[in-house]
Amino acid sequence: MSRSPEGGSTSEARARLLNTATRIFYAEGIHSVGIDRITAEAQVTRATLYRHFAGKEELVLAYLDQADRAIRGQVAAAQASSQSPDENVRAVARSITEGIRSPGFRGCAFLNAVAEYHDPAHPIHQAVLAHRQWFLTTVTDLLTQTGDAPADAAGRHLIMLRDGAMAAGCLFDPELVSETFLQGVEGILQALTTPGSAPNAAD
Repeated sequence: MSRSPEGGSTSEARARLLNTATRIFYAEGIHSVGIDRITAEAQVTRATLYRHFAGKEELVLAYLDQADRAIRGQVAAAQASSQSPDENVRAVARSITEGIRSPGFRGCAFLNAVAEYHDPAHPIHQAVLAHRQWFLTTVTDLLTQTGDAPADAAGRHLIMLRDGAMAAGCLFDPELVSETFLQGVEGILQALTTPGSAPNAAD
């Protein structure tokens, strides 16, 4: 395994860069953080950074990819802990509130990122859209399994509740925000499982 000039393997240097960038990007934003700040806190040279990432944009994409993988793992673990379709949905919802209640919570990394990259054609904007499409598809599939009614509208409803909870969670009492979000999810489940009360997919 090759060694970096700063000591440790090149993979260790890359991990240190990515972990440092992740911490700072999430806490302070992306545009406000420069390469010099990241290399200084990661204790690597600019040359080392450019050996692993073509530039800041690639580092941001790696940061979002890491966040995407973490959320996918979180959703998979939530599903694995549940015994029924309804409980699958509740477990995923609870995993969201665990994030909201966590120390240093600063909202959704993807919503935060897209707020700084408005161009729909930009690779970072596209990465955010891809993650959100996966999450919407996953949530809709989980809701579909809870009953016979179409769940497209319910999936969009849950995503909107989640987005609101993620935004409110770093502004207001996270316990109250989490409780309100979970109550909203219960309302969605009840609408899907109560005959005649589920929203039409075209709504």
